[in-house]
Amino acid sequence: MNRREFVKASAAGVAMSVIGRYPRLFAAERTRRIGLIGAGWYGKSALLRLLQVAPAEVVCLCDVDRNMLAEAAELVASRQASGKTPRTYADYREMLKQEDLDIVQVSTPDHWHALAMIAAVQAGRDVWVEKPTSHDVVEGQAMVAAARKYGRVVQVNTERRSTPHLIEAKREIIEQGKLGKIAQVEICCYYHMRARGNPPDTTPPAHLDWDMWTGPATLRPYNPLAHPRRWRSFTEYSNGIVGDMCVHMLDAVRWMMGLGWPNHISSSGGIFVDTNSKANITDTQTATFAYDDLNVVWQHRTWGEAPDKEYPWAMVFYGDKGTLKADVHKYDFIPRGGGRPIHRDVTYELEQYPEDKTEKDLEKHVAPALRAHWLNFLEAVDNRTKPVADIEEGHISSATCILANVARRVGRTLTWDPVAGRVVGDDQANGLLKKTYRSPWVHPEPGNV
Repeated sequence: MNRREFVKASAAGVAMSVIGRYPRLFAAERTRRIGLIGAGWYGKSALLRLLQVAPAEVVCLCDVDRNMLAEAAELVASRQASGKTPRTYADYREMLKQEDLDIVQVSTPDHWHALAMIAAVQAGRDVWVEKPTSHDVVEGQAMVAAARKYGRVVQVNTERRSTPHLIEAKREIIEQGKLGKIAQVEICCYYHMRARGNPPDTTPPAHLDWDMWTGPATLRPYNPLAHPRRWRSFTEYSNGIVGDMCVHMLDAVRWMMGLGWPNHISSSGGIFVDTNSKANITDTQTATFAYDDLNVVWQHRTWGEAPDKEYPWAMVFYGDKGTLKADVHKYDFIPRGGGRPIHRDVTYELEQYPEDKTEKDLEKHVAPALRAHWLNFLEAVDNRTKPVADIEEGHISSATCILANVARRVGRTLTWDPVAGRVVGDDQANGLLKKTYRSPWVHPEPGNV
């Protein structure tokens, strides 16, 4: 048996085992036809997890980087059961005209999420979209409105909601009351992940359509720090580390505790240490999300040491009966006044899915959560229900993080009105809820999708 035959046989075996575990989901055993917009690192990582657990055919791929697109097409062909090479497109609008599409995966940089996702639901497709949902608050409002107007299922890839050991912590620690009254949660990231250096701007490489890559964002000269993968270090394309890393942990806290919008948001910080880098996102920032009787406090630093080296990107729940530390790798429950501590590690599935062992750049600890997140999404698609990370939930978490950046810019605490979708009594802050789009792109609004 050659490698391709082995992969096909393995995929078929995995699909049959999953069908046995989820008979309602796969009762018809129909093949889902998938199109991916944004064929970079995380787009491929998530898409290949779907191919491991469901009858699916990737029929088309879209990216403005020809080299990245060709690499993704070759990789997908080697991994999907049919062995077929997906059709490729440079413009997502052309891809969405194709009739043989059931689901669209949007894995572009943040500044492209809204336009691509809204166009996909308008074309009648259900959507998987990466976090943060949007680049500004009004985009997110428009995305929720579009999903509801066109009756489409939209899953946001905040996959902590599908992480096995965190599901256990939610059920066995928080919901069982082992922490008692929780009055503060601290969330943090101390990874040195902000782009460093100050290379000169250059002519874009021939294989990259820089104008289309920039899209509705402010047109900066091409710089190798921006593409590929390090675009999150620029506010023109992202919401910085708050939008990238805080949104995961804030969303997990909200899900584990059943929280909605905070009442007040405050934030401070700036570029305090790495002042020579071309990156323009903060290297130091603190934000407080205040609920009725609970503060959720975020902090990131892209320099120095983490206070707890075991939990450098984490959430810590403080209750009057104990403390729960949790991250993507593990959790620890420490009861007060004695009692038995509880430790759990991430669930790896390397033997069940041997491709995980060798796949380039795969975060092996995240793979089980991605597979479960896809299955939850597909079940919601079949039943026309909301998935665990429905677009509205993703919008709340994403917009809350964006509001922290707004609060930092205006230098004061914001009071949020979730019904009006506005900051109470603050015209300056409300003026920052919507970015200016570069022509000819038109900013979506909740009322015009």
